Amino acid sequence: MTQHHALAPASDYETVRAAIAYLSAAGPDQTDLPGFARALGKSERQLTALFRRWCGLTPKSFAQAVALDHAKRLLADRQSVLDTAYAVGLSSGSRLHDLFVSHEAMPPGAWRSGGAGLEMVWGAAPSPFGVAVLTLTPYGLSGIGFADTPADIERAFADLAGRWPRAGYTRNDAAVAPLAARIFEPARWDPQQPVRVVLIGTDFEVRVWETLLAVPVGQATTYSDVARRIGRPAAARAVGAAVGKNPVSFVVPCHRVVGAGGALTGYHWGLPRKRAMLGWESAVALRT
Repeated sequence: MTQHHALAPASDYETVRAAIAYLSAAGPDQTDLPGFARALGKSERQLTALFRRWCGLTPKSFAQAVALDHAKRLLADRQSVLDTAYAVGLSSGSRLHDLFVSHEAMPPGAWRSGGAGLEMVWGAAPSPFGVAVLTLTPYGLSGIGFADTPADIERAFADLAGRWPRAGYTRNDAAVAPLAARIFEPARWDPQQPVRVVLIGTDFEVRVWETLLAVPVGQATTYSDVARRIGRPAAARAVGAAVGKNPVSFVVPCHRVVGAGGALTGYHWGLPRKRAMLGWESAVALRT
């Protein structure tokens, strides 16, 4: 990927969140640019520049991208997309999806011990979806959460740390910044430098998360499809629970899982953020 796409200013996401709230009420078909801009306290030029900077789309295109029927369009080719991904071995741990992720599951002993004796680094960094909170082990990335306020940063960290309750933690924002840039700037997605992810959970949860890694940017899947993929076609509800426990948000793309009819069901870090991720990724897919 050769196109440079630096992170937009953190304040842009505040406007994007307000835009999603507005769109959820108005709907894309009723969204005219002057009214959209007025509702967000921006001029038309300012609003267009912001969305171009944030995701490369016009405000109208973004409105369409976050609409409910967008998820339905993403689902249109889900069977062939997932079948193709598995047929060419994308679930094997090499190039799993557009972030070029490699992964491994932590040994069962580490999971049972809650990370006892493990020293981890955590920190906050900018992302297109608010402040990202990352936790790192010596083996790789172990968690990503999101925050909108300084107080939310501590809450997001507590959420992630609760998955490794006996590990030691040191905050170092500078240490997590380079990895955050590689994750959230598409120009830095590089197959020669895969993002190494450490997954910790039950065997069932890890299988679900591994399956999510095969869903490409710009596509979506359903809970029932994931259940079918792991050989448990009647376990869609259990799949939903595992998706909700995904510790590495965005990199393990649980936001790409939607309801059977395309409904944007709940998201651990907030439904507006899920809508923003799908809209932003639509722009990434169009540019590649």
